Amino acid sequence: MTKGRLEAFSDGVIAVAITLLVLNIMVPPPRAPGTLAHKLLAQWPSYAAYGTSFVTIGIIWTNHHVMISRLRQPDRAILLLNLALLLWIGVLPFATNVLATYLKQGQGEHLAAAVYSGSFLLMALTFATLNHHILFTKTHLLVTPIAEQRRRQILAFSVAGVAPYAAATALAVVSPYVTLAICAGIAVFYATPLGSGGSEPSS
Repeated sequence: MTKGRLEAFSDGVIAVAITLLVLNIMVPPPRAPGTLAHKLLAQWPSYAAYGTSFVTIGIIWTNHHVMISRLRQPDRAILLLNLALLLWIGVLPFATNVLATYLKQGQGEHLAAAVYSGSFLLMALTFATLNHHILFTKTHLLVTPIAEQRRRQILAFSVAGVAPYAAATALAVVSPYVTLAICAGIAVFYATPLGSGGSEPSS
């Protein structure tokens, strides 16, 4: 399989996942009690989960493009690891909906938060594994050689979110709001110039 087909398939899956997120935000029923403004404000968990997931998937899309652009061509192991990454990206709309639905229900919210941050954790672990495989195991498939120090720097940025996601998942039993805040903080970090250091093309 060519690198172009891998990127096209990945872009399609990511585009569908990021589009499905908005379906979790429902129009309040007109006959429900309260004003429209009140009912819209009451849906703030959906907005928070949507924003966090949207930014996170967008960052993954950007970093995925940079990661694959370093390759001359993929091999079977890279294709399988990439499929595993897409598996967890595809789960994110569901996990986002679970959190948005249960965050204020008074029951199930801790498990919902764990499912949400756990999905991010699995995605981050798979992305880091794929990145490590490309940068250290299959260096002969790189378009141009990359110095080892630079490869280690790139990998360090790609694994920077793993520990916070693990902490967010563990803290879900304490407070789902803390879990959501940590996930949002990671998204903000990677969206800033400081957090984009590992996604810069290398030479």
